[in-house]
Amino acid sequence: MKLSYAAAHAASLADPAAFWLRQARELAWHTPPTQGLNRDADGADRWFADGRLNTSYLCLDAQVAAGRGPQAALIYDSPVTNTQRTYSYAELLDHTARLAGGLRELGVEAGDRVLIYMPNVPEAVMAMLACARLGAVHSVVFGGFAPPELAVRIDDARPRVLICAAGGMEFDRVIPYKPLVEQALALATHPPAHVVVWQREFVQAEMRPGRDVNFNDLLRAAPVAAVPVAATHPLYILYTSGTTGRPKGVVRDHGGHAVALRYSMAALYDLAPGDVIFTGSDIGWAVGSSYIVYGPLLRGCTTVLFEGKPVRTPDAGTFWRMVEEHRIKVLYTAPTAIRAIKKEDPDGLLARKYDLSSLRHLFLAGERCDPATFAWAGALLGVPVVDHWWQTESGWPMLATLVGLAEMPPPRAGSAGFPVPGYDVCILDEAGQPVPAGTTGLVAVRLPLPPGCFPALWQDADRFRAYHDVYPGYYLSGDGGYRDADGYCYLMGRVDDVINVAGHRLSTGELEEILAAHPAVAECAVLGLADELRGQVPAGLVVLKDGQTIAEPALEQELVAAVRARIGALACFRQVLVVARLPKTRSGKILRKTLRQLADGEPFALPATIDDPLILDEIRAGLARRGLGQGFAPSC
Repeated sequence: MKLSYAAAHAASLADPAAFWLRQARELAWHTPPTQGLNRDADGADRWFADGRLNTSYLCLDAQVAAGRGPQAALIYDSPVTNTQRTYSYAELLDHTARLAGGLRELGVEAGDRVLIYMPNVPEAVMAMLACARLGAVHSVVFGGFAPPELAVRIDDARPRVLICAAGGMEFDRVIPYKPLVEQALALATHPPAHVVVWQREFVQAEMRPGRDVNFNDLLRAAPVAAVPVAATHPLYILYTSGTTGRPKGVVRDHGGHAVALRYSMAALYDLAPGDVIFTGSDIGWAVGSSYIVYGPLLRGCTTVLFEGKPVRTPDAGTFWRMVEEHRIKVLYTAPTAIRAIKKEDPDGLLARKYDLSSLRHLFLAGERCDPATFAWAGALLGVPVVDHWWQTESGWPMLATLVGLAEMPPPRAGSAGFPVPGYDVCILDEAGQPVPAGTTGLVAVRLPLPPGCFPALWQDADRFRAYHDVYPGYYLSGDGGYRDADGYCYLMGRVDDVINVAGHRLSTGELEEILAAHPAVAECAVLGLADELRGQVPAGLVVLKDGQTIAEPALEQELVAAVRARIGALACFRQVLVVARLPKTRSGKILRKTLRQLADGEPFALPATIDDPLILDEIRAGLARRGLGQGFAPSC
């Protein structure tokens, strides 16, 4: 019998240590913990400090011991290379144990770092699990990342070994990785002793004798057993952007991470062993690490690893094709992926070609889902659409509709749901005081944070403390939002995505929601342009759905009227620019800050995570054509 959401959340806050120790008993520990929560010298909350376990063992050995050896653990689906492969739990265990043996022969031991620079391929998953098996700390950097940024991560993590693919492929374009790696190593101060290269049929990397090792040679090593480590031992470092330009190395530990992710697979996603989940992300992002690799395997599920895009591989029906072929129960992706599909197939004709009867839920994360996309996806798929919210720092969701718990209020358009058990989510004013329902404020989480959240930044205690120093007793998320009278929480974007128009604070997320509701608009972004009179005025960038021919002046008139009807003349919204596409990170987040800096003529560093840098030049030209930006936005 399922526990009710209200009971689970209340119990998690009333006695966090007892609640999470109960969840910890679901795992196969080498030494079960007796302690729930401790606080270390840096003020971080550490979970299960006296327990010992190994995440690779839990993902593989324990699943085989439970009788899941023949079951599919990993389905690799790569339309860009026209390849599909399935690995059972027994096969994935054998490959991982042998790769761990090969890494040990290269000198990798517990505590050493290994950097993984690969696309979404099974060998990358094996590398992650092999590092965990040895107690080594992996850091995944998605393939194709710029050499200077890769060099920064090398110097920060100081890996003993770097594992890379010879290259990746996007659509019909081959991207060789090894030349990028060589450039990064030339820039780095602390290059690794060895570079392990996984060669691909369509691109072969040049090997440097004495340093470079063939990935397949490591698979010939004798398999090694998992090394038990303390629950507080670091599992991986995942770099996320920092306000100073220097990336922050978010640390995840073995124990808290395993307990939280296994719990989330059942409580949030209602997945049982043997169920199939497809997470449309990259293993170099937090979503991919948690819900392509570790979460599904910890639960004994089958995970689908996708090398491709939601469109043009070969078309906007590729997600629906995979649902039918692999009998996917949960599809988890970013709103921007759904908007891309909607843009190319606005009537959902491609979805009707496939049997989607296995699908139970569509989960969205990575950025706020606008109500128009929420409604379109729900109508097309005929299943609940669940928007939920979390960050790299948290490692798993903080707000959600937990479909695995009883008496859970249904999803609501525009809302990220309710606080997940373990999270006491609060909306604060600038003085750090709670605000009334319906009032927008700063989204914070009362300490202690639950298991799975970051206990540290890699070798950066000062920046770690900054998360908690602004409002003592709280983790400050950096996002703004509000809670309605029914308890639903709404995220309105980063705090710096609030614009100030003549003293009126307007959320770009709210404005974008209005623009996205127009039938011709596939996706959009609202910028706050500098204005001498009002401080800032908003302008909209919109991408049209395929087949739409509405003229820009007519669209502008209709969108201005819609904003005036919803918000009023005080928004001073008068300008709309139609663009071919929006600049995004590889995880699908729109680069709003970069767009604002570009429009205002401010200097900015080209974000390392940008998917298509050339689009910025196109947008700059479009803004100039309309007489926008550079501080001369026309007044209302």
